[in-house]
Amino acid sequence: MSTIPARLARSARVSGSPQEARKRVIQLYRDWYRSAPEICSIYALNVTPAFVRHCVRGHFEENRYVTDPRVIDVLVLKGRQEYQETLNCWKQLDHVMGVLLAPRGRPQRTFLQKFYEGRDEDAVLPAATGILHPKIA
Repeated sequence: MSTIPARLARSARVSGSPQEARKRVIQLYRDWYRSAPEICSIYALNVTPAFVRHCVRGHFEENRYVTDPRVIDVLVLKGRQEYQETLNCWKQLDHVMGVLLAPRGRPQRTFLQKFYEGRDEDAVLPAATGILHPKIA
């Protein structure tokens, strides 16, 4: 397939309502879902299209509870950009496997691992909570 930069290009739009933003998110999800076999064939991935779909769904599920239409617009814009770059072969195999298909988040650490690092993030409260002394009841 030849690379046509404008083939998947879309202009940035501002959603007027949450329903409109939801439609755009669903359309982006459908585009990713339908292109999973093409992504596997373009990059010669050793994974099935079902696994690609599973990873894409995970990325969408991370932002499931975002309600601000402006934030949704930015996420849709970034998702559309990733989609265009992926299907136009503007990424390397490592980028697709590492960024798109790798699970996000930190692995669980044991108490000793946290101890060796010198901190216990579970006991640390962010400054914005407003709680000064959480242990005092």
